[in-house]
Amino acid sequence: MIMLQILVFVSGMTVLGCELTASRLLAPYFGTSLFIWANVIGLILLYLTAGYWLGGLLSDRVPVRAGLYHVCAFAAIFIGVVPYLAKPILYFSSLGFASVSLGMFWGSLLGVVGLFLVPLTLLGCVSPWTVRLAVVDVAGAGKTAGRLYAISTLGSLVGAYLPVLFLIPTVGTDRTFVLLSALLLITSLVGLAQERRAGITGEGPWVAPIRDWTPRLFVAYTVCLAAILAMGVLPRGIVRAQPYGQLLWEGESAYNYIQVVKQGTRTDLVLNEGHAIHSIYDPTAFLTGGPWDYFMVAPYFSPGTRMKDVDSFLLLGSAAGTTPRQMTQVYGPIPIDGVEIDPAIIDVGRQYFAMTMPNLTAIPQDGRYFLRNTPKQYRMIGVDAYRQPYIPFHMVTREFFTEMRDHLKPGGVAVINVGRTQTDYRLVNVLASTMRDVYPTVFVINIPKAINSIVVGTREPGSLDAFRANIAALDRPELREVGALASTTMCEYVPPGQTSVSGGEPCAFAKALPRQVFTDDLAPVEQVVDQILLGYIQEHN
Repeated sequence: MIMLQILVFVSGMTVLGCELTASRLLAPYFGTSLFIWANVIGLILLYLTAGYWLGGLLSDRVPVRAGLYHVCAFAAIFIGVVPYLAKPILYFSSLGFASVSLGMFWGSLLGVVGLFLVPLTLLGCVSPWTVRLAVVDVAGAGKTAGRLYAISTLGSLVGAYLPVLFLIPTVGTDRTFVLLSALLLITSLVGLAQERRAGITGEGPWVAPIRDWTPRLFVAYTVCLAAILAMGVLPRGIVRAQPYGQLLWEGESAYNYIQVVKQGTRTDLVLNEGHAIHSIYDPTAFLTGGPWDYFMVAPYFSPGTRMKDVDSFLLLGSAAGTTPRQMTQVYGPIPIDGVEIDPAIIDVGRQYFAMTMPNLTAIPQDGRYFLRNTPKQYRMIGVDAYRQPYIPFHMVTREFFTEMRDHLKPGGVAVINVGRTQTDYRLVNVLASTMRDVYPTVFVINIPKAINSIVVGTREPGSLDAFRANIAALDRPELREVGALASTTMCEYVPPGQTSVSGGEPCAFAKALPRQVFTDDLAPVEQVVDQILLGYIQEHN
């Protein structure tokens, strides 16, 4: 009975461990959006459902422990080879992204998740089978079943935390699968060894074949265990080839798959599926040409702002420190708090991106949590945490933008970096609309030669004319250059049915899109992003 309980615990741990590690197997190719999670969880639940039915059927026909140990051994072997079978499928997924092929994307996603069909269906057999084996008296059936399900759930609890907090950041995704496989296979082998010593007896047509084949299968399982462990100790290859340039470093954290890529004199931070750059460092060039530059000029949407007024800055989603480094170079050693949820990215920033400014305090924390709990006020608060397609919904709501406003000094501004396509402004519209519900004036800079917009909300009423006047009064050529670029595409966000507050040029896209305000109760940001992605794919097919 003790061996059965150990098997129930290990199988429960393996199921949850595989589910969470599967998401990391997919992340470098598909990202970690709610859509991806729904597919992983939904299909795994479907496999377990089939396993529960199959386990109930087999437990009545093969009511011997050795049969269950064989099933778990087969499942363990499949789990050990999953990451290696997935590699060619994931390769085709990258081709699907490159060619914007929806069919190849879906085929690759379902192909990888389909690799878990066999092992997780087999592991679904464990619970009903162990209940059938453990119940010896109908009067105590409920107590026995309850105890076994409690042990299984406790194993699942360990499986939920062990990969995320220890295994994946320490040994990586592939070796996490190897360790889960080895532990389940060892447990099955120990159980089979006990059954062989005790003698496999019972009724039913399957008992004799199990008894006859167990010695040979035991040897085969041992060989498979040695092979799986050997794969685990082999040197790790690159998880996913870098999209360009030279790969300086790659690693996995509890939050991201991280790559540091160098091309010429420039170093880039690439995360997860690799279709966006999250930080840039080039010691030979100050301006990046990307969205980071425009944070420097955002304070000047507030009337009468001078350089000396920009005396503090908070950035939520600071990544490897591109924006804090630029702000320090322009405004001097002003206090800057950079909040980044992933401590590994902070370490990468310090090692590869010169994120060593003494005035920068790097804080490994969720952005909204930090904002809600800090007593500080800032002249500017920026958000650069919208990593499509996995945008944190709690950082796009009216309540969140209200908390930002409450932490602004007089004359302060709130600034967010929003992704879009060349023609689809739905996400920009809904975030600007939500900010306009909190701030008296909201402005949008559509960055030239980029698929980003910078949205700025002012604590006090501002205007486009005030921005131009403030930029014209600056001595720093870098700020004047970025300000001039911003002037070519900037506009005031005016909700439909309202008039301009500052008398400036209203954003043309706002006229064609309905107004929507996100709240903590209702913020369907995933639907908006899905519509943008679907529209983009349709345009390119």
